[in-house]
Amino acid sequence: MHGPSLPAAPHSSSVTPRRSLYIWGIALIAALGGLLFGYDWVVIGGARQFYEVYFHLTSASLIGWANSCALVGCLLGSLAAGTLADRYGRRRILFAAAVLFAVSSVLTGWAWSFHAFIFWRILGGTAIGLSSNVSPLYIAEISPAAHRGRLVSLNQFAIVVGILLAQIVNWRLARPVPTGLPAHLLLQTWNVQYGWRWMFTAVAAPAVVFTLASLFIPESPRWLCGIGRARQAHAILERIGGPDYARAEIAGIESAQRSDAALPQSSWRELLFPAFRKILLVGIALAALQQWTGINILFNYAAEVYRSAGYGANDIFLNIVITGTINLVFTVLAMVLVDRLGRRLMMLAGCIGIGVSHLFCAWAYHAQWRGTAVLLLTLSAIACYALTLAPVTWVLIAEIFPRRIRSQGVSTAVSALWIASFLLTYTFPLLMQLEGTAGIFLTYGVICLVGFVFVAALVPETKGRTLEQIGADVTQA
Repeated sequence: MHGPSLPAAPHSSSVTPRRSLYIWGIALIAALGGLLFGYDWVVIGGARQFYEVYFHLTSASLIGWANSCALVGCLLGSLAAGTLADRYGRRRILFAAAVLFAVSSVLTGWAWSFHAFIFWRILGGTAIGLSSNVSPLYIAEISPAAHRGRLVSLNQFAIVVGILLAQIVNWRLARPVPTGLPAHLLLQTWNVQYGWRWMFTAVAAPAVVFTLASLFIPESPRWLCGIGRARQAHAILERIGGPDYARAEIAGIESAQRSDAALPQSSWRELLFPAFRKILLVGIALAALQQWTGINILFNYAAEVYRSAGYGANDIFLNIVITGTINLVFTVLAMVLVDRLGRRLMMLAGCIGIGVSHLFCAWAYHAQWRGTAVLLLTLSAIACYALTLAPVTWVLIAEIFPRRIRSQGVSTAVSALWIASFLLTYTFPLLMQLEGTAGIFLTYGVICLVGFVFVAALVPETKGRTLEQIGADVTQA
């Protein structure tokens, strides 16, 4: 598919400080979906040891299901997000996700049966699936090319703020419990009866803020052009970058639309067309790689990882907060670097850094090192991940798909991410029994090194190019 040449990216000087503030404002509101995603995803790491006692969960399969069931909702939300975002617009789906977050968080926290807990966790996962698709997609579509990397990275920044917020809430709500308590007395503690409930419920406050704020952001101008509302799209683009910027962007969007006009109506089957098949596989592989680096294990099963390294209960919660702080600091650094260094270089460096950290961590557990050594190695892996694969994967997924299949492509890639995440989270307790902690870190380290080869061979550089230019390049590759 060779389309006409597209206009060059408008010069970033058209984005004045006032317009830049506007862009960052609407991107920040959209990124609140990422904050809720991060909180809802990680809060379970602190709550699980208490609700497992409350619901009498003892088998590895039930523990794995309780910890990963939200990912079923993530998958459902991801699969639906592309179609819904194309039909109803990006803004409405962000609003719907916000409402789902608010409702599901409260009802998960105050579930009195295990089945109700599972149902509301899956509904909360659906909100994660919707927001994890639409938030980065929306931000990419409203962002000038020169700033798109850091603006889409804002979504990942919001995710890690949500993660850290969940870790702090868990730490502050969990009350020290004397060790060696009999089971019947443990059931009567604050943590088991109420603490874990408030851990889930707390996310309702930012969810309400997101719900109200999403009413005041503009619709994606690229979606508006796609449904024939170019005048409204032009007004939004002019507010983002000025008259010259708006004209150039509209020209690029309309050029891409003309190149698609001769093709049949877009459909999910089009993802398998030869022109799109390669970039679809790249998007799916990037999503799976981000999860199978194993970093989410350090968030969802942090208590087990640090307990096996010899830490006590109170130190475990403090270590978890430290991991969240490192995650946040290096995500901020990633936002500064992503539009300067480019996507490929950061992904390559991340695969090496995480892989080497995991291999050393595997050796530490094998050699039965304790305490600080394991903490420093896990923090090294988290820092490398936060600086590279965590934000850059979302940036690439939002950028690499041509306009014609963007919603479906992003939806498919993010669905693959949640499938990979479900497999990672569900299988960890079973792999822990089979391989031990050292074997698990060895496995994840090897996956990272294989990922380096994949990125070097197949992932394109997208820095500084408009979405329409990237789409033209990947279909001609």
